[in-house]
Amino acid sequence: MLENLYPETPVPLDHRNPFELLVAVLMSAQTTDLKVNEVTPALFELGPTPEAMAALNVDVIQSTIRYVGLAPTKAKNIRRLSEMLVEHHDGNVPASFEALEALPGVGHKTAGVVMAQAFGVPAFPIDTHIHRLAARWGLSNGSNVDRTERDLKAVFPKEKWNDLHLQIIFFGREHCPARWHDLNTCPICSWAATKKRIEEERRMNDKARRR
Repeated sequence: MLENLYPETPVPLDHRNPFELLVAVLMSAQTTDLKVNEVTPALFELGPTPEAMAALNVDVIQSTIRYVGLAPTKAKNIRRLSEMLVEHHDGNVPASFEALEALPGVGHKTAGVVMAQAFGVPAFPIDTHIHRLAARWGLSNGSNVDRTERDLKAVFPKEKWNDLHLQIIFFGREHCPARWHDLNTCPICSWAATKKRIEEERRMNDKARRR
């Protein structure tokens, strides 16, 4: 069903190379992809390469991305990771989980997105949509993102991970909101959601209504 709904899986964050993707994914934490795409053109005009970005003052970076959540912290991380790319990787984005996760502001999810979308390495980065839907569909217990990643990798063939990562995100955004979701009318939840999850979400919605 996901393949029929989303036969194409364009990367939601605008970028022209692995460096721009890395910076864009870092900025997407607690911020919409739409907002990131609004600010990155000006940022990448100032700092199109790690060398150019590292030469910018942190205040300049922060001012350029000021409409993005957590801009002060992200500006510092963007500048420092650019410096580290120059110092340790000859100005290139490394195609390695270990090397990526050693960069400031780059966690496992961000590294997974870059590995999958920039280098085509099978990965299953878990964002809030995937974490939520995996639990709704009974594919994981929803305890934590690490568990969800392990469970989904065990369920789906490796060659499908990169597409499924985006397909589930697209489906979550279009059909499966976190709250006030009628699981009975959802194209997938209507038959895939577990009885336990249906009851849990009914209780959560009832509690939210009482507030």
